[in-house]
Amino acid sequence: MSTTQDSKISGTSNARVPVGAQHLNWSGIPIERPAEGIERQMVVGEKMMVCRFRFAPFLVTPEHSHTHEQMAIVVEGRVRFFIEGEERIASPGDVLHFPSGCRHGATMMDEEVVLIDIFTPVREDFLNG
Repeated sequence: MSTTQDSKISGTSNARVPVGAQHLNWSGIPIERPAEGIERQMVVGEKMMVCRFRFAPFLVTPEHSHTHEQMAIVVEGRVRFFIEGEERIASPGDVLHFPSGCRHGATMMDEEVVLIDIFTPVREDFLNG
């Protein structure tokens, strides 16, 4: 049987500190709205986290970089990614890898986009709002 402990990490009540294995379903994970047109759900482990994002059509995430290694999986919609100055169109089923320090950004195309992002280490900035 799985055991988890709900915990307030830096004021975020939906973050979970693993006590053992976790078995969760996206339908039970709170939805945050960090900005207009963006919904985010998070599952947090000790050294990594997985986030499910839902982006409105045509939304732009500015180019940025961070120390976290990131994998992005396109679940629904099409996304125009800008990776180290190069443009790439990603569709459902595509997986992108962004090493630590890699400059990247994205523009959603003409439909809602659902992405699964995996980060290591944990994005403390997401936990802190």
